[in-house]
Amino acid sequence: MSVLDDARSLSDDLVHLRRRLHREPEIGLDLPRTQDKVLAALDGLPLELTTGRGASSVTAVLRGTGEGAGPGRAPAVLLRGDMDALPVQESTGLEHTSTVAGVMHACGHDLHTAMLVGAAHLLSARRDRLPGDVVFMFQPGEEGWEGAQQMIDEGVLDASGRRVSAAYGLHVFSGTLPHGQFCGRTGAITSASAMLRVTVRGEGGHGSMPHRAHDPVTATAEMVLALQTMVTRQFDVFDPVVLTVGVLRAGTRRTVIPDEAYFEATVRTFSARTGELVEQSARRLLRGIADGHGVTADVEFVPERPATVNHPAETALAARAVAETFGERRYSELAHPLACSEDFSRVLAQVPGSFVAIGATAPGTDPHTAPFNHSPRARFDETVLPDGAALYAELATRALAAADAEPAPSPGPAMIRT
Repeated sequence: MSVLDDARSLSDDLVHLRRRLHREPEIGLDLPRTQDKVLAALDGLPLELTTGRGASSVTAVLRGTGEGAGPGRAPAVLLRGDMDALPVQESTGLEHTSTVAGVMHACGHDLHTAMLVGAAHLLSARRDRLPGDVVFMFQPGEEGWEGAQQMIDEGVLDASGRRVSAAYGLHVFSGTLPHGQFCGRTGAITSASAMLRVTVRGEGGHGSMPHRAHDPVTATAEMVLALQTMVTRQFDVFDPVVLTVGVLRAGTRRTVIPDEAYFEATVRTFSARTGELVEQSARRLLRGIADGHGVTADVEFVPERPATVNHPAETALAARAVAETFGERRYSELAHPLACSEDFSRVLAQVPGSFVAIGATAPGTDPHTAPFNHSPRARFDETVLPDGAALYAELATRALAAADAEPAPSPGPAMIRT
């Protein structure tokens, strides 16, 4: 049987695991119930299992026993699935809806986890065909908690005893992408993110006498609008910037001019140079507006994640894997990167690899209007679970074969013995 046939035979188990994860979502780095479910689902497989020291991560290493495998000689490849949920109150009405108030798997990480467990089963059954090792990275804390970096710091990239030669991640989307469609692109596939925090300080007073105060509210309103103009007039439309103010606070009563106003914005960019320029431009603009209003502005610009950048060879390998496993029509090239951010970028900053998107729009739903990830109404079609598991397995198998076929590097002068 093919990998896809075997994955489809696991479908009921994958759906069952996904629903158990969905009913009991957990946030951040501490996911004890999720970790227990993953460990139970991996029980009995020929894996070397370790758990995180500072978070509820799970790292599993499968030692391939195929031709060319062996301690210290075999290549290794990493597959990653994130496990954490979001502080969202679910309103899908599904039978397996979250039982935890205010917490929901609204970004599909429960599907990623189930897919990666499925891949562990598929590859364990084929370990005698693997010329190297597979590292399964079950990651907590993707949603802003730097879980990937924590696992890197704890050694996940070297878990097999040598640095992995390639890394792959998958992500499902409840809208935008057609159901079952795999998408990728070389270069940036998701944006970098940063947080802009601004506190505007003036002198409060009576609402009837604004000339006797220094109003931070009007200055803040001008700042919010000016930032949008800055984005459209100072940056190349083909290297875009997305800046959205999501928090805006000031005042206690309509008759009182407050001393302070405050706002926060998320900033998304797709190149390191543009990220640097946004910070410089925003600081200059906000200082100028503050000076013009006779107020001050404390500006804090906090970089969060770099852009997720797919490497050419690994992205081409992923495209071939999809086309040859599911058919050529199931893979398409994204014309533009996605403006969401992803901490798998931390992995791809250290080793070559690729991040692949999968459409999981619910049946009978228009992907252009379906509630998108992070929505309390986001619904993900579980029929993509075996496809995701099969693709994970294919990526690992093909990447190991490619790495095994490469000639070993010649020893440098320091390794030559006389």
